[in-house]
Amino acid sequence: MLKYPDINPSIIKFGSLDIRWYGFLYIVGFLVGYIFLRKLLKYRKINLKKEEYENMLFTIMLGIIIGGRLGYILFYNLSYYFIHPLDILKVWEGGMSFHGGAIAVIILGYIFCKKHKLGFYQLADPVLPLASIGIGLGRLGNFINAELYGRVTNVPWAMIFPTDPQKLPRHPSQLYEIFLEGIVLFVVSFLMLRKISKPGFVFWTWIGLYGLFRFLVEFVREPDTQLGFVLGPLTMGQVLSLFMLITGIIALIILKRKTKNADL
Repeated sequence: MLKYPDINPSIIKFGSLDIRWYGFLYIVGFLVGYIFLRKLLKYRKINLKKEEYENMLFTIMLGIIIGGRLGYILFYNLSYYFIHPLDILKVWEGGMSFHGGAIAVIILGYIFCKKHKLGFYQLADPVLPLASIGIGLGRLGNFINAELYGRVTNVPWAMIFPTDPQKLPRHPSQLYEIFLEGIVLFVVSFLMLRKISKPGFVFWTWIGLYGLFRFLVEFVREPDTQLGFVLGPLTMGQVLSLFMLITGIIALIILKRKTKNADL
């Protein structure tokens, strides 16, 4: 069994001021996006003016924060936030849904593309490698918070998380997600962006792979205590991820057929 590296979730805590690693890592993710996204956009021949570029990044950031928070509230803990509405604002304490953020970013991104007369895939394909980095940083924040840990296990790399009331060895599922959803998805989407010029393949491959990775990891991740299993042996995360996987596969098949017909 491995020892959990007991990291203080707070970077600075002074009175009511509490700067936590979770929120800080989100900021780091946004800064990485700001610095590198312009370079990735060149793979789809997009050259935005400074104001347009910053508006696009603000749109993405807004979608991640608002969509992620609302997604968590609606999908995972509606009853709690109905009773404690002010806690909705406490984003730094955790409680973000990837699926909610993804839905919001896709909708707002589509609106942005229509407004600026850009193809949606032109913008979406270059964003995804950096989205993988952001997800990996978010999972690191979960690990530091000792939240969203795995199920009880006897694997040699199991850990006892300080927030676990049972104090039992568990899968460090956050680390699995850092590797699969962060590192692997970054490598795959970045290489595809460089090698495949036809738009859309990066986007739908990423959607499908995320759905697959998250679906698999959820088998060793502790279900949310307030929800448990929602569909037979499946968790809410698996239900939402299965939808992503199926949608990604269908979209890739359709896209491939359209591309093949266009080449004839």
